Amino acid sequence: MKIVRYRSVDGMYYGVESEGRIDRLAGEPFEGVERTGKEDQLSDVRLLCPVERPRIFGVAYNYRQHTDESGKEQPTLPVLFMKPSTAASGNGDAIEYPSDGEIVHYEAELVAIIGKGGRHISKEDALRHVLGYTCGNDISDRIIQRQESKFGCLLAGKGYDSFAPMGPAIVTDIDPTNLDVILRQNGAVKQAGNTRDLVYPVADIVAYLSRFMTLLPGDVIMTGTPAGVGPIVPGDELEVEIPGIGVLKNPVVAALH
Repeated sequence: MKIVRYRSVDGMYYGVESEGRIDRLAGEPFEGVERTGKEDQLSDVRLLCPVERPRIFGVAYNYRQHTDESGKEQPTLPVLFMKPSTAASGNGDAIEYPSDGEIVHYEAELVAIIGKGGRHISKEDALRHVLGYTCGNDISDRIIQRQESKFGCLLAGKGYDSFAPMGPAIVTDIDPTNLDVILRQNGAVKQAGNTRDLVYPVADIVAYLSRFMTLLPGDVIMTGTPAGVGPIVPGDELEVEIPGIGVLKNPVVAALH
């Protein structure tokens, strides 16, 4: 099932999309899908970020090849950070390049979206708490990030508005353990990984997070990026593709402030 969040002429809704038709849903889909019987056309609506202002969890150094290219040792536990909810944006939304930015990178990612919340979730039950998966791009200001990380923090460098685009849809019936993750910059492939290379797969991440905090419906987890991260500049067109989910497209523009 492919779930989209969208804006139509009469409001914002969730719906189930198939072959260009959207069956409108009643409310949010996190703990159940209720169809209203109303239908919209994909060509007539604007797709939005799959979750409105979610809590955004990230996992650093979670692909073996990316860890190697970063000159780091393989982590012995998931390396967690958060991005503010205001960083979230959707398919087609602009990534705002900071006016004082120097080195800003793309990071293509598989994103898991929590459907059923909980605490102390076992690894065996973890995927039952996931509604589905989407594409994401963990945009990162490396200069600020490196300054922060000297003191054990990752927030400002990853937390600018627009630095967590996600979309275009939530796909529910897909195996997260064997998915290609591809990033194109102006049409050229820059990243091409597979979730088989994850140090900590989705189930491990969900279980680990829930040891420390209650996970809520609509929480999103950016699961890490494969090798090949690199810089962006205003004017770039970025695409994150995960076959079976779709293509997330975002232009890069210069921020006004």
